[in-house]
Amino acid sequence: METAEKSVMIVGIDDSELSFYALEWTLDHFFAPFPDAAPFKLVIVHAKPSPAIAIGLAGPGAIDVFPLVEADLKKIAATVVEKAHEICSSRSVTDVTVEVVEGDARNTLCESVEKHHASILVVGSHGYGAIKRAVLGSVSDYCAHHAHCTVMIVKKPKIKH
Repeated sequence: METAEKSVMIVGIDDSELSFYALEWTLDHFFAPFPDAAPFKLVIVHAKPSPAIAIGLAGPGAIDVFPLVEADLKKIAATVVEKAHEICSSRSVTDVTVEVVEGDARNTLCESVEKHHASILVVGSHGYGAIKRAVLGSVSDYCAHHAHCTVMIVKKPKIKH
């Protein structure tokens, strides 16, 4: 008897508390309840900015800080990957692929959807207002409009006092 290939679910993460919340929420709702038969193959993607983008292509002297910025970005990526593995392990989710892809998060997440033929992409919401979103750009908004799959945006509930 052949087993059907599972659909792929991609969770995009960065080093923010909100993206880790989105990962936790996803695990709690789609993976932890099915310890031996999760409905999806889980792929976690962290987009590591390129050093040139992080530096902003600043003029003279930028070349001197390039190696320092690259080392810092690699350290951040390693920390993000480690935390993602810890979160998965804490929920007994062991069948997971974690990838670090260099580039802008908007593009790398949409490209990962294509690469893995994902049926769903999960991203967290930073909850920026309209002005901040217009200036900084919204990864979730971009993905919702450009990813060729269902996009789920997980927003952490605000605590009412």
